[in-house]
Amino acid sequence: MSRALVVDRPGAHRLVERAVPEPGPGEVVVRVAAAGICMSDREVYDGHRDAAYVRYPVTPGHEWSGTVEAVGEGVDPALTGRKTVAEGFRACGACERCRCGETSLCSSGYAETGFTEPGAFADHVTLPARLLHPLNDDADLPAAALLEPAAVIAAAVRAGRPRPGERVAVVGAGTLGLLAVQLLAASSPAELTVIDPRAARGEQALRFGASQAAAPAEADALSGRFDLVVETAGAATTAASSCLLARRGGRVVLTGMFTPGAIGIDPVHLSLSQLEVRSVFGAPSSAWSDAVRAFGLGLLDPAPLITHEFPLERFADAIALVGGGDPKTGKVLLRP
Repeated sequence: MSRALVVDRPGAHRLVERAVPEPGPGEVVVRVAAAGICMSDREVYDGHRDAAYVRYPVTPGHEWSGTVEAVGEGVDPALTGRKTVAEGFRACGACERCRCGETSLCSSGYAETGFTEPGAFADHVTLPARLLHPLNDDADLPAAALLEPAAVIAAAVRAGRPRPGERVAVVGAGTLGLLAVQLLAASSPAELTVIDPRAARGEQALRFGASQAAAPAEADALSGRFDLVVETAGAATTAASSCLLARRGGRVVLTGMFTPGAIGIDPVHLSLSQLEVRSVFGAPSSAWSDAVRAFGLGLLDPAPLITHEFPLERFADAIALVGGGDPKTGKVLLRP
């Protein structure tokens, strides 16, 4: 039997048992080793996610790792037994955006594992084999569950084009921010500053490779200093404040998921400063490849971000921790 957690509607979940799935043509069945819970999952559970980006009932789980257990017709049987992660977006691969390599902008309609398709809060997850990114045989699977947010950050780093010797700032020291510190540190910046109100997160950022940690109250003194600013917090003010941190002609990449009511970017400052501003939603295949490669090389180590692990049966306890405000809570995993 195979268990799966199903959210029937906001606030209502159940653990179901069913037969172990069989892969169809072009598909694989993966035995889930670990699945991370993020704020998007909390939004699904609370009913706060935009209706266009979720389909109830749903088995959540878009950050995960596991081992290929079975392959369908047309899939290389050598994948069986391989440790792996996989892209979440079910891009069509045929539209203009996909053909240009922008698979996170697929124009055939939104479909994503854990939101509109069954996800990894389960013993098994079934998905197209073309989405897999196999890992090294010695890969740490619980740590690898964080490669989905790492791929988002890899997309942000690609967009930001860091160059050796530049001054770089990361706004926010949550999961995305701390992963950004690791990847950006590999670009040999002259300065890597992290801005977050939580002193403990700032200290962790220093251990991850940042050269300085500052509170938002100190940010005014840093205005106009940075060649590249990577925003990861998604707070109401951080899109606007990140632009103020950038030097004239600098680059700003927004990765946080903003909600209605967030403060907009001042167009006067934007035009006079000649800023380059990019945003990131999810990650294309190329960014996934970057993240998996960095993980395999040891440039990216998400393991220290994990603070809690729960079995599927304790989903209610796990989801309550996410977004609960405890500064000691980092990444929360489900371990089927």
